[in-house]
Amino acid sequence: MHYELKGNYFNQSFHKTPESGPDRSELFIDRYCPANLKQQLWSLPINFKHVGLVVESSKKGFDTWRKISIKEREEYLKRYQEQVISRKDEIATAIALETGKPLWEAQTEVTAVINKVNVTIEDSGPRISPKHYENILPNTTGHLYFKPLGPTLIIGPFNFPCHLANGQMTSSLLAGNSIIFKPSEKTIYSAQLLIECFHAAGFPDGVINLIQGNGEVAHRILNEKCIKGIYFTGSKEIGLKILESTHKDLSKLVALELGGKNASIIHKDSNIEHCLPELLKACFLTSGQRCISTSLVPIHSSLIDEFVSKFHNLSKKIIVDHPIDHEKAPLMGPLIDQQALDSYLLFMGMAKREGMEEIMRGKQLEKKYPGYYVSPSIHIANDFNKKSHFLTSELFGPNCTFIPYNEIDEAIEIVNSTEYGLAASVFTQSQEVYDLCLRDIACGQVNLNRSTVGASSKLPFGGVKNSGNYRPAAVSTIDSCTYQMASLEINNPETDHSAVIGISE
Repeated sequence: MHYELKGNYFNQSFHKTPESGPDRSELFIDRYCPANLKQQLWSLPINFKHVGLVVESSKKGFDTWRKISIKEREEYLKRYQEQVISRKDEIATAIALETGKPLWEAQTEVTAVINKVNVTIEDSGPRISPKHYENILPNTTGHLYFKPLGPTLIIGPFNFPCHLANGQMTSSLLAGNSIIFKPSEKTIYSAQLLIECFHAAGFPDGVINLIQGNGEVAHRILNEKCIKGIYFTGSKEIGLKILESTHKDLSKLVALELGGKNASIIHKDSNIEHCLPELLKACFLTSGQRCISTSLVPIHSSLIDEFVSKFHNLSKKIIVDHPIDHEKAPLMGPLIDQQALDSYLLFMGMAKREGMEEIMRGKQLEKKYPGYYVSPSIHIANDFNKKSHFLTSELFGPNCTFIPYNEIDEAIEIVNSTEYGLAASVFTQSQEVYDLCLRDIACGQVNLNRSTVGASSKLPFGGVKNSGNYRPAAVSTIDSCTYQMASLEINNPETDHSAVIGISE
């Protein structure tokens, strides 16, 4: 299978990326399926010639779209939703082949895309409804309106190439902004399919735009003066570069959804049989390539021997295989690319050098097809060393490291000891312990007896410290898609003859 790339999308149509000209870089992005390196999915030339045209298209689209009522915008989004439903199998297959995630998981992602439209309309929409206050001042009514920002840029990740960007796009659109979608260069075809659904829904000219390419493409667009909203999902390092590029332009709103070094606390009174599958999902779903994957597990010292033994036995049964061509559906597919594979193996060597006890070795696996397959890994650290690169870094691979503790305060300190603050879980039957975790853990999400993965779109999703910049996604995304405008309205001005101090008769 070799996918046809239609190019960039602007002015209501696709335009093939030029392969020659003065602006052309001598680079191509060649994408092979990470689950079968013999299968080339597509090839994309890197060219910046369309950047200006995409930006101009978005400016034109915003001028039209901002004047359309929210009710009309909702109807466009519902038509888009219908298009995604009609192509859900095609989109899921593309996600599976581009990312390597199992087809069943890719299907759940497409379901999330479909459902997110409803959440955006029903749960996010009311957050930007106008507010009115009678007699806020004498003979005066106060109003609060939520105005769109302008053209917005959505920079998507590879791990959820459709779901995460879709949430930002639908929120930005409902708020009245035009959008430019710059997907990960690893998942270009999945992004194209979403834009085809927007196109089929008949959005006005210039409202929907797509730019394909590498990071330099995104850099050029986000520095355009007319771009007012920037939404990025990815690594801390790229997030910092975006802030460095935009911090002198006060007219830009930047919302960052970054990484995590997430922890799941297993307290002494936890239900072990319940914890085991929850932790397995937390650590190994999507091959650990989720920003909310668990990698640190503070565990009460009284449980560690029994629990680690059972968890190891369960982990050895994990099926790692091709996302589609397999005898039995896998839990894990391959990592995304060679860089991810090299990084994972590098961290395995680092764990050994730093004195971690190796329970299950993370290694590259040989499967039916050549790919970036690895086994999950399990380690035990005697204690938490803040200077340990292995214990404090985001691995973005399938790893679980247990750290024993005796008092719950020790576990909470471990959770708070990294530079990240995205998600945490605590497994306990004690309301008191849970309340302490809610009070003292510095994270955007703290779950009870539930894994860190699988957030609800009806709640805010974001983190503190280096996991974000206080602009959470999910239901709250729309808060970062508008600015607030206040208005004071005098009632019956013909009867209001208030005296003005300092004016002579």
